Amino acid sequence: MTSPTTLPLHAGDPAKAKSHIDRAQQCERSGDRDAAIEAYRQALLEHHAVETVFALARLLDRVGEDDEAMELYERICFGKKPPVNALINLAVLYEDMNELTRAERCLRRIVDEYPTHPRARMYLKDVMGVTEMRIDADAQQQEVRKNLMLDTLISDFELSGRARNCLKRVDIRTLRQLLQITEAELLAFKNFGESSISEIKAVLAARGLRLGQALEGGQDQAYRQEYLDYLKTQHDESVLSISVSTMELSVRAKKAISLLEAKTLGELACRTEAELMGLKNFGLTSLDEIKAQLAVHGLSLRPLE
Repeated sequence: MTSPTTLPLHAGDPAKAKSHIDRAQQCERSGDRDAAIEAYRQALLEHHAVETVFALARLLDRVGEDDEAMELYERICFGKKPPVNALINLAVLYEDMNELTRAERCLRRIVDEYPTHPRARMYLKDVMGVTEMRIDADAQQQEVRKNLMLDTLISDFELSGRARNCLKRVDIRTLRQLLQITEAELLAFKNFGESSISEIKAVLAARGLRLGQALEGGQDQAYRQEYLDYLKTQHDESVLSISVSTMELSVRAKKAISLLEAKTLGELACRTEAELMGLKNFGLTSLDEIKAQLAVHGLSLRPLE
């Protein structure tokens, strides 16, 4: 026997279907849903009308036969002008199955044609609310996972003793800190060689990361501004605004500061040791000079996060 759902809509003889529809409606009124469902099935075999498909789908929906109800609703909702109630019912089924995109699509078809339709607007608002909550939850979970990864200690990774010691000497202990320093800056440190750099880069690459990544796209400027804001809560602005030109430094150290374009003690304190050591011809002697001059005012260079 041909399945009702495979017949084209409006195929058959409506007169032959009428007696089955009458019996189905009578069974519904008396509460005999199983008999009503069977009668609607028989009606569809005689005449596959939209109204009968909807009536059967609605009844199947009520008795918990969601899969078949959805199949019938989809059959009439994918047409050019489906019944509004069919779209709403299908949207509810989609939402129950967490198919939120499909639910939204059904409801928007109604709202696009009937902008003030109260039920469609209410259901659409609910669906969008659930969608936004899910997006927020996913984003939070991704952020948590990202932070857990970035806060992983370097000691957890397979690196040679030389590479570990080099990183330890410059106080780099987490993946997050490696993202805030460039390859050139690492090479500027004593005992850092190409082999150690290659090991470190491989560790980062395995996680889709790279040296200096956090400095791209203006992120380093954001770190400096955040640290300057923190310094303002710990020191008088009169100290932070002192010109670097007042510092007693060697010519080489002064040149380094000019390359950084740091005008005040506060701006200089927002730089890291790695940034200074990455400058051409800048060494530990100059670094110690700058750190000592900052210490006179109770300041220090920004630590890597």
